[in-house]
Amino acid sequence: MILSDADIRRRLDEGDLAIEPLDDPELQVQPASVDLRLGREFLEFQRANISCIHPTSEREVDEYVDETYVEEGEEFVLHPGDFVLGTTKERVEIPPDLIAHVEGRSSLGRLAIVVHATAGLCDPGYQGQITLELSNLGTAPVALSPGMRISQLTFTELKSPAERPYGAERGSKYQGQTGPQASRIQGDREFGGDQ
Repeated sequence: MILSDADIRRRLDEGDLAIEPLDDPELQVQPASVDLRLGREFLEFQRANISCIHPTSEREVDEYVDETYVEEGEEFVLHPGDFVLGTTKERVEIPPDLIAHVEGRSSLGRLAIVVHATAGLCDPGYQGQITLELSNLGTAPVALSPGMRISQLTFTELKSPAERPYGAERGSKYQGQTGPQASRIQGDREFGGDQ
């Protein structure tokens, strides 16, 4: 079951679902979602002359990205074909009986801006800011302003709570993240990690 605005407000009031700061609930809580705002931090991928990035090499991944912080009143311009990691302003806490889906806002989609490539899911138990995988699929640069509503979060109630929510009894490499996070795939078990 997908939560309605009434369900979302009730869960927020009960405190088991948290979205902070939720500065304008009247604006941000939609009929079946919550609009999340764009944070100030970005990870930009360099246009490097390298043959490839080995996802299992933390050094190569780290060397491929540059951190950018956008000051108050400034904009981040996303150029055609660019891919950057951004973050939500809000921090979320998802209870064990819900799963959250990150979706783009249709108004930005109509400007060819997408907010996730593949990571559109927040597992039960996840806590932290949400990394956005921002792309401009259009032909013109688009200015993004920190604080603007950039994405929406929908919630689906599980038939039963997760027995092993994200962050419990397992390696949860993005749990508690603040700001955008580059790939940590090198920590996966199939690449010699423990997750």
